[in-house]
Amino acid sequence: MNDTEQKRPQSPIGAHVPVAGGMATKGLAYAGQIGAETVQVFVSNPRGWATNAGDPAQDAMMRERTDLPLFVHSPYLINPGAPKEETAEKSMVSLEHALRRGAEINALGVVMHTGSAVSGGREAGLERVRARVLPLLERLGDDVPPVLLEPMAGQGQVLCATVDDLVTYLEALDWHPNVGVCLDTAHLFAAGHDISTVEGMRETMDRFGEVVGADRLKLIHGNDSKAPCGSNRDRHENIGLGHIGAEPFAELFRHPVTAGVPITLETPGPEGPHAEDVATLKRLRAEA
Repeated sequence: MNDTEQKRPQSPIGAHVPVAGGMATKGLAYAGQIGAETVQVFVSNPRGWATNAGDPAQDAMMRERTDLPLFVHSPYLINPGAPKEETAEKSMVSLEHALRRGAEINALGVVMHTGSAVSGGREAGLERVRARVLPLLERLGDDVPPVLLEPMAGQGQVLCATVDDLVTYLEALDWHPNVGVCLDTAHLFAAGHDISTVEGMRETMDRFGEVVGADRLKLIHGNDSKAPCGSNRDRHENIGLGHIGAEPFAELFRHPVTAGVPITLETPGPEGPHAEDVATLKRLRAEA
């Protein structure tokens, strides 16, 4: 191993953890059971609009775990490109809540699905994203963690699925400094990036570095895929049991674009399968 390789920062490996029963009480215990080095949590119902103030005692325990990089995933319903104003208003309230809650627990980022135009085409959808998200980012400033854009699987009129789609999405947000990226391997695969080989994973990360830049990549969702490449179907599978396979994930521990970037699993659980997936990625990291 040469000096350059020795200096490469290590990517922590973890998973999305359950919070029912207490974000810290349940979530941190689960993280310990599966050997997680980083975690992702929900701070409200992921499939609803209701928000909550959180539990100060649980928040304090989360903040104390400075050894465990923490991320928030915002609700799935958020769609800043929606043509309906009611949906858009609820989306912005929900996103702001997730960002403020993220700040309260010292999260390093808040993941947001990039959304869909629903109708009217991508250009119109991106114009709506710009009109809604940019003012929120400017108003909140540095008081909240960065928004991490998560490209989707390519279904319907989604606004961002491929690495190149990220460029126009970021352009719509003026490449705002408080906007980063979360890449989901299952979504990339479903959107047509064939990362089922080490070479394919390398080429995809190369392209990201070229058109987006490594400094924007803050988180990776490490998921295998039940659906084939280019299917536009978002179906997660445990590492090594899907169409991507385990070995391509090793490239994430070698590629310069992904150096030090946390990897969280969103694979089928519960703790047994999650622990196996964490162990698999740790093995690949050690071998890389």
